[in-house]
Amino acid sequence: MKKELFIKFLLDSGALKLNNPNDPEGLFTLKSGRRSPFFMNMGDLNTSEQLVTLGAAYAGALNDCFKNVDVVFGPAYKGIPLAAATAMQYNLIYKKSVRYCADRKEVKDHGDGGALVGTKLKDGDRIVIIEDVTTSGKSISEVMPKIKAAADVKVVGLIVSFDRMEYGKDKSMTALDEIEAQYGIDAYSIVSIADVLQYADLPEKDFEKFRLYYKEYGVEGMSIT
Repeated sequence: MKKELFIKFLLDSGALKLNNPNDPEGLFTLKSGRRSPFFMNMGDLNTSEQLVTLGAAYAGALNDCFKNVDVVFGPAYKGIPLAAATAMQYNLIYKKSVRYCADRKEVKDHGDGGALVGTKLKDGDRIVIIEDVTTSGKSISEVMPKIKAAADVKVVGLIVSFDRMEYGKDKSMTALDEIEAQYGIDAYSIVSIADVLQYADLPEKDFEKFRLYYKEYGVEGMSIT
């Protein structure tokens, strides 16, 4: 899916919001406490039609960026429907079969038990993690030990729908770049905030909010033009 079409889909659906009408400054307060000029909530994509479109976008990135993938893995909770939708669309569009797996927030001690649901991971499996938005990389650090404990597998990559392009622990690197460096995997985003700003026709006063935000939270040397 072309970036412009995916951005339009996110904006039209309301999953991506570039202004908060309920705030005097038009800003959103994030979980981190940061005051952001935009907000992304994949939970707003909850109809069958939206999940088909979303799954197709992820499946396209999976097909373009990775070869010989055995499993798509969705971190709980938002990553679970994303991984399932990706696996289905990957098969429907590209006629390629891939297995699906996810983690539990709490280990189940009855029934099938364990920390994972879906396919049983096997030695040699090549895994791509499917995430919604990566801001800090916390969810990746939580699921990596679970995946590695299940079998002798190789996590080859990560796909996120949206890259906020904010710095992580190191102000010289985005959180997505830090994940690549820390885990030795390839990390891709379907679109980034830079793509959105290139596509969206924002008034200058709104554009200035992004300049100020990334002056504070963007990686060193990043500029919004």
